[in-house]
Amino acid sequence: MPIKPLDIEKLSNEAENVYEAIVLLLKRARQINEEMKIEFNQRIEMLQTKIFEPEEETEQPQTNPDQILVAQEFEKRPKPTETAIAELMENRLAYRYKEDDLNRPA
Repeated sequence: MPIKPLDIEKLSNEAENVYEAIVLLLKRARQINEEMKIEFNQRIEMLQTKIFEPEEETEQPQTNPDQILVAQEFEKRPKPTETAIAELMENRLAYRYKEDDLNRPA
């Protein structure tokens, strides 16, 4: 997977400064990752069926081919960090400060 360079000037224009933009991207990427994990687990649970119970310890339970297809589909999706960067650069990422943090004395 090639590394895509980011325009730091544009990144800092999307937030108060570069460090704040990085924190925004980090938090959004974590949200996206959690959403993907939940969706993946839900789809796998729907497909989980035991084809047979292994009678001997040497036998392995068969893997459902549909589960492999779901896993491959998720592997092809863009990474959460790429999605978060795209959202920030396209002004689709909204953020706000907590009121408690703003009213706290310095």
